[in-house]
Amino acid sequence: MLTSLQNPLSFIGRVLIALLFIPAGFAKIGGFVGTAGYIAAMGVPLPEVAAAIAIAVELGLGILLLIGFQTRWAALGIAIFTFVITFIFHKYWGIPADMVMAQKMNFFKNMAAVGGLLSIAAWGAGAWSVDAQLNKSGN
Repeated sequence: MLTSLQNPLSFIGRVLIALLFIPAGFAKIGGFVGTAGYIAAMGVPLPEVAAAIAIAVELGLGILLLIGFQTRWAALGIAIFTFVITFIFHKYWGIPADMVMAQKMNFFKNMAAVGGLLSIAAWGAGAWSVDAQLNKSGN
């Protein structure tokens, strides 16, 4: 039974993970100055460049993930980005006790997203994707 659900489940999974990143990318465009300021406050060098990279990953690779084009590479890129930034922006160790729970939850939510992205990188997008359509047509 689950075999018959592989394609819709793969599609729904990609959509749900992409929904974590695409709106965040659009928000960073609209609030670029604030995003760069927050990145600077976290001690990241070249905050404007870092903000532009975040937009490219979240929006650009997020859209590729959503439509299923170059899916494995897009998922791997987002996974690496998310893994790295999680240790910068969600350091739940060494912060005031009243902030630990929220940061810890965000840390592990991000790690779960990395796990899902790595699964997509390993197994691909499924039949309901641009990648599958291109493979069918021999491109």
